[in-house]
Amino acid sequence: MKPRPVRSRSGDLDEIQAVIAYRFGDVGLLAEALTHASTLASGRRQPAGKSRPRSNERLEFLGDRVLGLAVAHLLIEVYPDEAEGGLTHRHSMLVRRETLADVAMEIGLGQWLEVAHGGRGSGGMANPTILADACEAVIGAVFLDGGYPPAARLVRRYWHGRVVDMTQSPRDAKTMLQVWALARGRRLPSYSVLDSDGPAHAPVFTVEVAIEGLGRAVAEAGAKRAAEQAAAALLLEQLEGKAND
Repeated sequence: MKPRPVRSRSGDLDEIQAVIAYRFGDVGLLAEALTHASTLASGRRQPAGKSRPRSNERLEFLGDRVLGLAVAHLLIEVYPDEAEGGLTHRHSMLVRRETLADVAMEIGLGQWLEVAHGGRGSGGMANPTILADACEAVIGAVFLDGGYPPAARLVRRYWHGRVVDMTQSPRDAKTMLQVWALARGRRLPSYSVLDSDGPAHAPVFTVEVAIEGLGRAVAEAGAKRAAEQAAAALLLEQLEGKAND
């Protein structure tokens, strides 16, 4: 689907609800999902009688977990004979920042985002990280407003085609990255855990992979091995892209 053009956000959120095919009972949750933290740090004065809004960071945290579950369910449905390792690799590719930003562009989220002036000036509303975070936040908002079924339907609406299009099982990114490095006489990739957050039953690992003299990449996942695979896949994609330039 062709990305929608980015424009300034209007006060009316009816259009985005029509686009995602979900009507909020509490539209304030949607407004919160579309409020970037930069607006709260900008010192903008709130009109009298209106409470200060919250950024979408909490909803992003929730939406990440809902998305992970919904995508895992989709993968089990579409690939009933796939082994756990293959499902894990597919999952890490489908929930990574780049995929989320692509979905956000397909929806057209940028036109409804509240981003501080500095954010806009530095490409805030087209920034992949901001778009990806907002996408997760919208999923979290739908979950809080209507529960898991409508949130899962939203994920299915934008991820089912992407799941089906993964006709070939993803490569073992860590192995492929190792081969890439050795073929160029470089040292083996090194992995380091930058952060481990979240409750014991739903941890989030942030892992960095680096190849001396070639580059580095960072990714997150609910398991250390999955985060390593996602980071390796991202770095490999970057390296292959440079090689093809």
